[in-house]
Amino acid sequence: MTKPVRARSFDAIAAAYDAHRPTYPPALFDAVEDLAGRSLAGARVADVGAGTGLGTARLYERGARITAVEPGDGMAGQFRRSLPDVSLVRGDGNGLPLRTGSMDLITYAQSWHWTDPARSVPEVRRVLRPGGALALWWNDSDRTVEWLVDQEDRTRVFLGVEIPAVPSHRARFRAQLPDGLDFRTRQVAWSRRVPIDAHIANMATHSDFLIGDPVEVRDYFDRERALLTALFPDGEVEEAYVVSLAVAHP
Repeated sequence: MTKPVRARSFDAIAAAYDAHRPTYPPALFDAVEDLAGRSLAGARVADVGAGTGLGTARLYERGARITAVEPGDGMAGQFRRSLPDVSLVRGDGNGLPLRTGSMDLITYAQSWHWTDPARSVPEVRRVLRPGGALALWWNDSDRTVEWLVDQEDRTRVFLGVEIPAVPSHRARFRAQLPDGLDFRTRQVAWSRRVPIDAHIANMATHSDFLIGDPVEVRDYFDRERALLTALFPDGEVEEAYVVSLAVAHP
């Protein structure tokens, strides 16, 4: 299945995505400011692949003047309901609908991997003002936490994906960064506590499950719910994350 088709699979579950996907910790945006060399307050920011606005909302709270860019109908509709005061344009990173030299910062929260770097990197260079920065980040489960490692391994088996011999956030993160840009990187650990059903609902918003056989996916989540309920009888889990950030001045 092609990247665009997989990316658009989120449109049908935009409300669930907005309700259950994790947001981002304040320390991430402190790191963005540090590596970009400027405050977010007053900065002209394009948040590309904004989805329902989980990252956009945090940038907006910091005082950024944001233009969000989102290709999907369902995600854009949910974005407008969640953030009616934030500018939203339709498009993607391979052909940004933005003026040349118009932005101080371009951000991709969990969305750079949906682009074609041969097209998206030149677009970044075109749209950024001199001295502007590109910030890419991904929020991944912390693979130093045993129950999350076990769950991710079960998920890989279910999806038919090879389990890595040496789990490494940094290796997976580096593999997603485009060549030819001088990135500075940082990792931010954080966590949130949620009910088991909310954790399962978060998992269900990922594209691998959205495009899978509905009966098999439902059975998989039923098994996961039973395992987690036995492991956490109080009905809640602490989801631990590592956000990997890369910032470059193209």
